[in-house]
Amino acid sequence: MSTSRTIRVTVRGSFDDLSDAQKAELIAAGDAHSDILAVEYTADGHLTYDLAARPFFTFRFGETVDDEREIPRVTARAEAKAAAWMTARGYGFKRLTSQTVDMSEIPLGKRGRKLQS
Repeated sequence: MSTSRTIRVTVRGSFDDLSDAQKAELIAAGDAHSDILAVEYTADGHLTYDLAARPFFTFRFGETVDDEREIPRVTARAEAKAAAWMTARGYGFKRLTSQTVDMSEIPLGKRGRKLQS
């Protein structure tokens, strides 16, 4: 029996060697990317950053898989999508790292256990 698993991948990195024009462009668009309370995990990735405060960014990707053996590929795809997004816009970046969470492995809290019973 196959069970779908929701996988969340957080890809972090830092902007690198941005021109003044690129910095201004990113800062101007920052309102759409700085609300950490509106974070989403999406197939295309949800980008957050606050370039005025620090040169780091975070992409959040969500995907569903049927087999846990697919998880490393999900992580690799997320990193590739983040790199492609940055490259397509001409933004320099470095030090991409990722963290992958299989949501089926997260223990339920008291409330979740109560809802499950």
